[in-house]
Amino acid sequence: MIDVIAIDGPAASGKSTVAGCLAETLNIPYINTGNMFRAVTRAAQAAGIRTQEDCTEARLRPVLEKLQMDYRQTPEGKWDLAVNGEFPGSALRAPEIAALVSQVAAVGCVRSRLKDLQRSLAVRGMLVMEGRDIGTEIFPDSRWKFFITATPEERARRRLAQSGENVSGATLEEVARGIAERDRIDSLRAIAPLRPAPDAEIVDTTGMTISGVVGHIVARVKA
Repeated sequence: MIDVIAIDGPAASGKSTVAGCLAETLNIPYINTGNMFRAVTRAAQAAGIRTQEDCTEARLRPVLEKLQMDYRQTPEGKWDLAVNGEFPGSALRAPEIAALVSQVAAVGCVRSRLKDLQRSLAVRGMLVMEGRDIGTEIFPDSRWKFFITATPEERARRRLAQSGENVSGATLEEVARGIAERDRIDSLRAIAPLRPAPDAEIVDTTGMTISGVVGHIVARVKA
């Protein structure tokens, strides 16, 4: 088995916050695979790819060929995604990127390229990897698997509270519709659909504190 803590779940479920805190608590690297797909989407948009119809293998392969991605430590000592030698950071959270990332992520050449990259990171030793298909596709042999979720209403509230994630002036109803659409796309795609691994523990974080969720997972890992 691979010593990877797989954290999966839908958009705005709290999995990124939980995974980051979990890695900090255990003093191990945290790999946010969603940021990898966002980095590809950002580069694709810079290349003129703007709509779902534009998201074809023919148009995305040249984008992938020009991208060099790796997780490395920042000068402050935190693990973060480096793209072509730079840390894009919060630029990856722009709402226009969020609007297209599911369509980009559904394309075969994108998933294949990032799957290889994500699996290669396991050579670093024990780590937390978070995304939508870590326990099902990337590391089905991971030692620990958790599927983080929450009610649709709670997820919409969390997303609305995140700075930079939403179009200015977005309402709770609009954010909820956007999350529901992303769930639909992610769950129905032909390649690596969003779903819990059969042996994953499902953790509903509705009404739970971050420290409570992290403490629960830490106890499971140490057990």
